[in-house]
Amino acid sequence: MDSATKDEMQPSLPPGSSCPGPEWPEQEKAEQLARGAALKWASGIFYRPEQLARLGQYRSCEVQRTSSLEARIKSVVQSYLEGVKTGVWQLAQAFEAVQGTREALGQARGLLQGMAEATQTLQPLREQVAQHKQLQVLSQLLPRLRAVPAAVAHTQTLIGAQRLLEAYVCLRELEQLQEETWAPLGGLELPVFEGLGPLAEALGQAVEAAAGVAGQLAREDPALLVAAVRVAEVDAGHTTSLELPPRDWRRRCLQALQEGLERTHFGTPLLLEPGALAGWLEALRVALPAELAIAEALVAPCCPPHYQVVRLWAHTLHSGLRRCLQQLLEGPALGAADAFTLLRWTLHVYLGPEMMGSLELGPEADVSQLEPLLTPENIEQLEATFVTQIQVNVAQWLQKALDGEVAEWNREQEPGTDSSGFYHSPMPAIVLQILEENIRVTSMVSESLQRRVHSMALSELGTFLRSFSDALIRFSRDHIRGEAMAPHYVPYLLATLNYQSALSSSVSVLQPGGAASGALAPVEAALDELQRRICRLVLEALLAELQPLFEALPSRRWLSSPELLDNVCERTASFCQDFRRLLLAEAERTVVLQYLRALMQGRLVCRGAEERTQAAERLQHDAAQLRELFLGLGLEESYQCAPVLLALRDLLNLRDPMLLGLEVAGLRQKFPDVSEDHVSALLDLRGDVSREQRLAALSSLQAGPQPSPSAGRRALFSLVPVPTPALSSCLPSGPCA
Repeated sequence: MDSATKDEMQPSLPPGSSCPGPEWPEQEKAEQLARGAALKWASGIFYRPEQLARLGQYRSCEVQRTSSLEARIKSVVQSYLEGVKTGVWQLAQAFEAVQGTREALGQARGLLQGMAEATQTLQPLREQVAQHKQLQVLSQLLPRLRAVPAAVAHTQTLIGAQRLLEAYVCLRELEQLQEETWAPLGGLELPVFEGLGPLAEALGQAVEAAAGVAGQLAREDPALLVAAVRVAEVDAGHTTSLELPPRDWRRRCLQALQEGLERTHFGTPLLLEPGALAGWLEALRVALPAELAIAEALVAPCCPPHYQVVRLWAHTLHSGLRRCLQQLLEGPALGAADAFTLLRWTLHVYLGPEMMGSLELGPEADVSQLEPLLTPENIEQLEATFVTQIQVNVAQWLQKALDGEVAEWNREQEPGTDSSGFYHSPMPAIVLQILEENIRVTSMVSESLQRRVHSMALSELGTFLRSFSDALIRFSRDHIRGEAMAPHYVPYLLATLNYQSALSSSVSVLQPGGAASGALAPVEAALDELQRRICRLVLEALLAELQPLFEALPSRRWLSSPELLDNVCERTASFCQDFRRLLLAEAERTVVLQYLRALMQGRLVCRGAEERTQAAERLQHDAAQLRELFLGLGLEESYQCAPVLLALRDLLNLRDPMLLGLEVAGLRQKFPDVSEDHVSALLDLRGDVSREQRLAALSSLQAGPQPSPSAGRRALFSLVPVPTPALSSCLPSGPCA
């Protein structure tokens, strides 16, 4: 029977039984279900009366079934009790075995305690045996131990004689002897070996010292350098059982190589006098490539390949130079020359073909991984320093040039002339040379510095032009007031005009290739303003010469004789003989304006047709004379303003006053700036215009077609004032008509 069947056959104890056993949680529910099923079955069987006859048959069947179930339950209970009995017997046997084992363990514990006590009594013997072994080892090594002091002294002598390989062999023998005694003696260090630590340190220092002058040894004693490097390499692969700190001679050797190289070239603090930086950088330009060549040709063969000697040399020299330059920049501010030299050297010379960019320097130098010598902040600092100091110097140079030029304006001699005979001053060339040279030189450094200096140069040129203009105004004011009469006032004004023209034509040299196209606009505007100011001063001087002559124009004398205009032309020709076309045009315009101004003063009223004809002929003659005068001076006819006199001649020569409206309208078309006052003054000069004719002519001035705009027309009448008519001509009974 399997275990599942046995479990089903196990009897359940009724509640309240004294026998221990688990209670079935669903027993009550099972009984209720069984009773319900039995009741349902009975109600189904005995539902009909005819089925009650079979009640006895059903009862006997149920008795048999109950008996069978009770027999099966008894069998199961019997089997269960037999298993319990067997288990109780086995537990009893196991309990007896455990008791026996406990007793055996107690006996063993007692035996072990006795053995431990016996072992403690043997400890002195064990110590004696260990001492015996140590004495045995010492007795075997005693001859070698006695030789240790002498070996130490010999090794020290070898180190002093720079026989490093032999010294290292002796040191290793001594350390090996120390290892042989260390383990048997249980880590006990003998006093005889106390000198090995200082001896090893002395040898390490000797290796460092040799590595620190590797470049010199590679030229003079390469064997010593090779010995030092071999000692460091061999010791790097050595292991020891002694509890000693690692010597790390390879790292110390490499560090000594770097420190010695930096000490050779950058060991002393850099305290340079102003201007001495260029010499120091030039010395580095020669020394550093030579040092790299020595490293590649002499030092590298003395060292293992993994030392990467050329790369080590290049990076060490670079880092030392970089640190040295940083210290230099942290000190006092450099001068302009030193700042420029340092910028150019670090940005171009150092990385150029003469130094780190040399084709002879192989790829093992790995210069592409080098950091820039100067950070962007350093470059910004140096550029700002250079520009600030150069600006001060340029301002001083320009001021000296201006002071020298101004001092010559009051000289007794006329200004010098060029090959063409025009007044000439060397100052434009000096100014442009100063500025252009500074801009050109900075192109050797960087575009950013060139842009800065270019901006500074234009700013200083603008300041210089304003100062020049102010000095010119003071010069003119003092001359006009008589405080400092210049013997050659006009020639020096013409010289300054030529000076301005030279600057205007040559200022483009200050424009570097990459500069913005409109960078020169402020300077060109300042030059144009200076030109207008000089022209105005020259024309004012011309006007002062001509004004007394025009006091008699127009007059009866003017009608009858050309002498007045001859004097004007003679004075003008003498004054303008050295004028260029621009100034000639302004001078001709000034003469014509003065002529018109004299006509508008009302000094002459024609008495009849004969005088009007004379006045018209005089205007025609004067216009021709002025045209020939300025043509002779070099001014083309298209630039002249004298044809306005011919238009006025037509107005005076008109015989029928009724046609004045058409003539005035034509005058307005030719000269749009003519006003009613100007026309009224010209009509007064005719002397034959009635009030109605005057009003008709003036109304035609407004009613006529508007003049067409022309860019080539220049203002004339708008610059000519007209005297205000006298109020006495008005009638007292009413307003003026």
